[in-house]
Amino acid sequence: MKTRKKLTLKRILKISIGIIIFFTLPTVLLYGFLYFKYNEALPVGTQGKEADALAVKMLNALDYDAYKATDYIEWTFKKRHHYKWNKTKNTCEVYWKNYKVLLDLNKQSESVAFQDDIKIESEKQQQTIQKAINYFNNDSFWLVAPYKVFDTGVERTLITLNDDEKALLITYTSGGSTPGDSYLWHLEETGRPTSFQMWVDILPINGLEATWSDWTTTSTGAILPTFHKLLFTGLEMEGIESAYLESSEPIK
Repeated sequence: MKTRKKLTLKRILKISIGIIIFFTLPTVLLYGFLYFKYNEALPVGTQGKEADALAVKMLNALDYDAYKATDYIEWTFKKRHHYKWNKTKNTCEVYWKNYKVLLDLNKQSESVAFQDDIKIESEKQQQTIQKAINYFNNDSFWLVAPYKVFDTGVERTLITLNDDEKALLITYTSGGSTPGDSYLWHLEETGRPTSFQMWVDILPINGLEATWSDWTTTSTGAILPTFHKLLFTGLEMEGIESAYLESSEPIK
């Protein structure tokens, strides 16, 4: 009986290990392939007037003045998170699942969170507000990142690529949810972005590239992306609307 029990335990252990290998080995191999194919060191370049000039060229290609004058932007990120962002007041309504958070981005302590239209109290309130802030920081970046190249705490570096093409490296030394992240913008001759590469803490591979090529011009003239391709996945921005609040009410 003891021998049979031992054999049974060994067999269970063998099957369990086999299942683990079956599910993890392809993942490990895929990660290894992607790592050796895409992983790159952060490029080194020069800061100063030339880098700033390239950043201005990118802003001009995207009509920065129109974006700056836009008071209100509404959009949905990946069919999961919906935003009504009052850019001028720096407030945003954030919706996901059965949650609604009224964010005050200037004074976060004034923010309020709701679940099923009932105000959340106690510790869960702050946790929900922080989740909404993290969502907003990430999802708005995928919408308006090119316009943030002269934000406080941003370093601009001119990078010369192997084909002598000029690219713009942006490093966020402060602010947002993940300070220290860097993005290398690849631009058309006009200055409009086509993609960027990422050196960010959240990704295990450095230098992964995401497209910035599916643009739409909103009613206020701001030029915003509707889709990004990142490896095998896509990031959709749907229902993008904008408004001048002086002449019209926010979209309900």
